[in-house]
Order: sequence, then C-alpha cells, then structure tokens
Amino acid sequence: MRPGDKVICINDKIDADKSTEIRRDFEIWITKDKEYTIREILDNNGIVTGVLLDEVHNFPKFFKLINRYQEPAFAIWRFRKLNYATAPAEAISEVEELVQADQEQLVKAK
Repeated sequence: MRPGDKVICINDKIDADKSTEIRRDFEIWITKDKEYTIREILDNNGIVTGVLLDEVHNFPKFFKLINRYQEPAFAIWRFRKLNYATAPAEAISEVEELVQADQEQLVKAK
C-alpha cells in the first residue's frame, strides 16, 4: 500500500481492554466496509505501521511509545487495498484508436 491507494476497512473492532485508550486518542474512528484513501503511511518507530486517511482527520496527540506528537494512525492491517479495473492512459488510447479504425472500416464497407 502507498499514499493515494484506495482501501476498504476490513476490521473496525476495538478490543475491550483498549477501548478507553482508543476513545481518548481518536475523535473519529473508521467504519468497516467503508472505502478510504491513504494520505500517509507512518512507520511508528517500527512498532506498528499506521495509515492516515484523506477522509479522517484526528487531532495530533503525544504518544509516549514513539516519543512525539502526531496524528493517531490506524493500523495498516485494518485495511485491504482495492484494485479497481482501471486501465493506463496508453491502453485507453489504443482502445480508442481500434474503435475508430473499426468505425472507419464499417463506413467504407457501406
């Protein structure tokens, strides 16, 4: 995954023993089956890779574990990358050329 990728939340569950901590750190939480766009990926000093999302902005907090202020990030394992059926611009151009050629042949055949 990388910034700009579309992802879907596959796990929005909060463990009961972490509920107070999560509610304190995150004003806005994610929703299962909702699509998001990765804004930034944070290494968090190798503890757990986290993602910031275009659609969700939380206030930065001080985290003792990483010894700095940052926006709370969602664990990357909570998301799955979406792979839309998109074609690169070159492929679209080639398809358009083929369609145009087919149309020209039809006109000539008439």
